[in-house]
Amino acid sequence: MASTLRLAGLIIIRDDRARLWRAARREIRRVGLLRFLDVVAFRGYARLRLAGRDAAWKDEAIARLRARHPADLNGVPRVIVSSPNAPEARAFLEALRPDLAIARCKVMLKREIFEIPRAGTFVFHPGICPEYRNAHGCFWALVNRDLDRVGMTLLKVDAGVDTGPIYLHGTCDVDEVEESHVVIQYRAVIENLDAIGRTLVAVCRGADVRPIATAGRQSAVWGQPRLTDYLRWKWTARRSRDEDRLPAVS
Repeated sequence: MASTLRLAGLIIIRDDRARLWRAARREIRRVGLLRFLDVVAFRGYARLRLAGRDAAWKDEAIARLRARHPADLNGVPRVIVSSPNAPEARAFLEALRPDLAIARCKVMLKREIFEIPRAGTFVFHPGICPEYRNAHGCFWALVNRDLDRVGMTLLKVDAGVDTGPIYLHGTCDVDEVEESHVVIQYRAVIENLDAIGRTLVAVCRGADVRPIATAGRQSAVWGQPRLTDYLRWKWTARRSRDEDRLPAVS
């Protein structure tokens, strides 16, 4: 952002444990206790088997991005909050009066927050909307074998859950066997950064950038990844790869 636009400020969110418990209670109400235990099982599996390799990939990706988009952030004003809806965050935004904001958080923003930027607040959603709304759209598209909808969405925040106007869909080639869904959803953003930047600059300048029409398309909210679904996805991906490698017989 700092290499494409003038970065006016950073709101850094340090989550407290209360938010985690609230999220857990919401998921239990949504899917029931048994499926929630499946969610917990995946969290444990991911921490033991996936987190190390994902972290190494992210470190390398960040290093490449810093080399490609050099920027000095030392002089950028910032504030640390426990919630993006905190009064401190609102006061910070009101003082800056930015043209637009990018929200990289998993918290529903209040209207008095997301409407402060002149051109609006935008998110890089990990999934193709409206079919894959909520935080793990890439995961569920992979599980559902809906591979044409593995990607990201640039959308403007409104009062709903990823229901705002959509300005860009970005996809990328994926390696289902070797890559985790976390790496895939990050690559979907990274490999479309130039298009994202052009779109945001155009919106910021008041150009006639019209949202993508989504009337008539299915819309669904998806929940947290579950271990049984993850294992089923990987098994299906490996079987599909092995079948593709079989020699043709005439």
